[in-house]
Amino acid sequence: MFALGALVLSVSMGALCYFTTRHYIVGERESADIHDAFVNVTYVSQHVAATDTINETLTTANKVTPHSHSFLEEKNSTWWRGTLAVTWDAIPDSLRSLVINDNTSASQTYTLHGTTQIAVGIPVKELHGAYFEIFDIGEISQTLSRLALALFVAGIVITGLGATVGRWASGRSLRPLSGVSRAAVAIAGGDLGTRLDSTAGDRDLAGFTSSFNRMVDQLQERIEREARFTSDVSHELRSPLTTLAASLEVLETQVGSLTPPAQRALELLSADVRRFQRMVGDLLEISRSDSGSAEVSLEEVDPGELVRRAVSAAYRSLPIDTPPPPVEVDPAVNGTHLWVDKRRFERVMSNLIENASLYGGGATAVHVAPGNGNGGRALSVRVSVQDAGPGLPPSERVRVFERFYRGHAAFQRGAGTGTGLGLALVAEHVRLHGGKVWADEAEGGGAKFTIELPGQVADLDDDEHGGGSGAP
Repeated sequence: MFALGALVLSVSMGALCYFTTRHYIVGERESADIHDAFVNVTYVSQHVAATDTINETLTTANKVTPHSHSFLEEKNSTWWRGTLAVTWDAIPDSLRSLVINDNTSASQTYTLHGTTQIAVGIPVKELHGAYFEIFDIGEISQTLSRLALALFVAGIVITGLGATVGRWASGRSLRPLSGVSRAAVAIAGGDLGTRLDSTAGDRDLAGFTSSFNRMVDQLQERIEREARFTSDVSHELRSPLTTLAASLEVLETQVGSLTPPAQRALELLSADVRRFQRMVGDLLEISRSDSGSAEVSLEEVDPGELVRRAVSAAYRSLPIDTPPPPVEVDPAVNGTHLWVDKRRFERVMSNLIENASLYGGGATAVHVAPGNGNGGRALSVRVSVQDAGPGLPPSERVRVFERFYRGHAAFQRGAGTGTGLGLALVAEHVRLHGGKVWADEAEGGGAKFTIELPGQVADLDDDEHGGGSGAP
């Protein structure tokens, strides 16, 4: 917009300057030439005594006014001229007709052989004819051409300066907004310590910056307060839950002496207490992650063996009657090592398998495959769990990793034992490992949850000798 404004301004001012200057210069020159023509016609009228002296008189008049050509036309259409360079045909017919027929003085600006000329015609009663004089004003045209070129160059320079100033001004104006955008992205990513730099020297932005920082302070305080509340509540619930669980264990030892209705009530109470215990444990785990106190103990492991053990451990700890699905390991993963927290990884696999059991009809396959490679060696490892359920609609494939979100499958029969925290914990554990997790549709139907963890390619010498690579 600055460049466009500068362009419009330079064109307008340039055009105004050019045409004003042209009108003034040409007008002044035309007035001067008309005055010279009247002086010359007076001279010619006074000195022409005989026909044989007309050419000499016109030649003398031309010497008085250089760059002009004088002509004299008598009533019988006899032409006299004071120069051999231009003939009488150079006089415009319209001017000649106006002077001869209307017996009036006139002037006309026109172009002759590419050069601007001013022709002046004056009736001469003493000679019963008309006097014509052509003035060459080509030097004025050259001057105007130079002026137009200078104005054009000036317009380009002004437009460039306008663009430069506009870019600087817009950059200076939008730079704070860029900072706000970066700060908002960082805060949305969880970096609540991000603040805008002080703009005390800018009165227009000082209020905005302080308001933004206060808003983030209040947001951080509220989130930390809620995290502390969740952590405190979870801790406070653990003691009575432990007592309640111990009491249930005592009652379960006497279940044979209870009536059938009491046994059924004990079973329901036991299931809910265990579900409650798991929910409190999940909340404590999430609160530690939110507060930044989560500890990760990394160990170097083989991906295939790690997944096989994690799947077996999940089926032993969960109340699942079906046998575990086969774990398929892609040969391209061989030679790639993972650095993981075994406890957290087993929790990830347990939550994925439990989610498949609750909402997807059970896990049908577990795959271990390379994520991306370099020279045939995997640089990351993907572990996917596929179920036999109806799958996930695209609108829920991201939201299922939100806390307490259970989606449409939560309302299906038999799906009421989930807490809505399992997949949220999966995402949190994977994030702590520097990986990522997502959900999509499996081939042949059903949902497929995939986690990708960064790996490290073992050296060939280490592989041959059975050694492993160092910690990353």
